[in-house]
This record gives sequence, structure tokens and C-alpha cells, in this order.
Amino acid sequence: MAIELNGKVLASKTEEELRARVDKIREKLGYTPVLATILVGDNPASVTYVNMKGRACERIGMGSRAINLPTETTTEELLAVIDELNADETVAGILLQHPVPKGIDERLAFDRIALDKDVDGVNSLSFGLMSMGKDAFVSATPYGIIRLLKEYNIPLAGKNAVVVGRSAILGKPVSMLLLNENCTVTICHSKTENLPEIVKKADIVVGAVGKPKFIEADWLKDGVVIVDAGYNPGNVGDIDVEGAKDRSFAYTPVPGGVGPMTINSLILQTVVSAERKAGL
Repeated sequence: MAIELNGKVLASKTEEELRARVDKIREKLGYTPVLATILVGDNPASVTYVNMKGRACERIGMGSRAINLPTETTTEELLAVIDELNADETVAGILLQHPVPKGIDERLAFDRIALDKDVDGVNSLSFGLMSMGKDAFVSATPYGIIRLLKEYNIPLAGKNAVVVGRSAILGKPVSMLLLNENCTVTICHSKTENLPEIVKKADIVVGAVGKPKFIEADWLKDGVVIVDAGYNPGNVGDIDVEGAKDRSFAYTPVPGGVGPMTINSLILQTVVSAERKAGL
């Protein structure tokens, strides 16, 4: 029987623990720490994600502040907003919702976020520190994936992991995190030749390509660990999980697997940031 890696269950359990931690932070600091989210434009999916993050803050008793900027906002104007939040002592974490409108230098904006408030792990320095195995906040989805694998005691050391996707906020950081866990990691992408043959050798497959059911069930060997980090229209991921889960050792459902862990990891790292400020 394959193990279902249920992110909803782990996220709910974590929120129960975080409520008590936020109470202690509030008592020590004398105010409620805040997660600030910046949304540039009115992308419907981004609006939904920002609202979900606000509700997650409410559930654990943490403050949230939504900054909504018009589509025509310039890079310089966005950087000024980030500077204000960096200087605000009540703000424990800053999230710039991805993607931003064309015309804004997203990387410059990400790198403007102070490291101690970079709870979504988007700053280049955060990525560098994490890659070197040093203490740093980590991109939320990759961190959620590692937390989920560890919660269910999935063996990682020595395993052959194949990551399909190389984005700066998912494919690359999850590859580095798996490498830090002593996996042997292969990163694949749109230019990779003989992709099915490479995937077939994997003990762990991470789908992070952003295309529905791109990774086919017959590419996966028996006993594989399936981690589907994709979410596409119709509630389907990047892997044909349904076609392969019965042959797998473990799998993440879509929805309810990796998705809940993304917001939960963001909230967890915001609480950690606030605890450091409070000396806890």
C-alpha cells in the first residue's frame, strides 16, 4: 500500500503548534508580528493566493498586512515599498507575490527584501546560503516538500532524485535541498534529451515543470516516491499521479499534497523570524 503524503494534515498540525508560539512572541514583544504581502496588479490567481495567506495568519493569531499596488507601478516605486517594510519593526516577514507585471525587475525587487524578513526565500543571498547548507529562509514550496518527506520518514540519503523543472523559486532550490539531504540529484528541463529514460531511473521524482500531467505514469518505476509540485486547471498536477500511485512507495495527492505545505512553510518561517526578534 502506497503512502499518501498528506500536506493538509501536516499543515493543520503545524498551525496548532504555531498558535502557541505566536502567543509567546506577542507576550515578549508587546505586539502581534505581521506578515506583509505585496501584490502588484490584479492577477486573479495571485489575489486568491494572497487572501489564503492572510487567512492562514489569522488562524494562528498572527497579523497580516496586504499592500496592493497598481499594475503600472514602477520598479523604483516597488523598491520604496519594500524599503519601508524592511524598516518596520512590526513586520516579521515580507512576501512579494510572484509573478509581477512586465516592466518590473522582479529579481531586483526580490533581492531588496532583507534577509531576516525573506520568509519566502527569494533573495539571491538566501538561495546561496541555503545551497551551502547554511542557516537561511528557504523558498516556501521546496521547504514544504522536504518537511513533508521528513514527516513521513521517507528515506532520502543515497537516493536518486530527479527534478523536472529549474525555476529559481522551485526547481533549483528543491534540488539543492535534496542534495543537502544527501540525495544524488539530476535536474531536468525543456532541453533535456531522453527525459523518460532519466525519470525511469529515479527513486524520487519531483514534478515542477508547470504542465499538466507532463510526466507520464509509464515513465515511473515501481516503488518510486512521487512529489507533484504542480497545480494546473482541473485540479491536476505535473505528474500522472493517478496512473502511477498504486505502484509507488509514496505519493503526494493533487490537491492536498504539496499545495498546503507552501503557505504553511511561509507562515512557519514568519513565526521563526518573529521568534528571533523576540529572542525566543
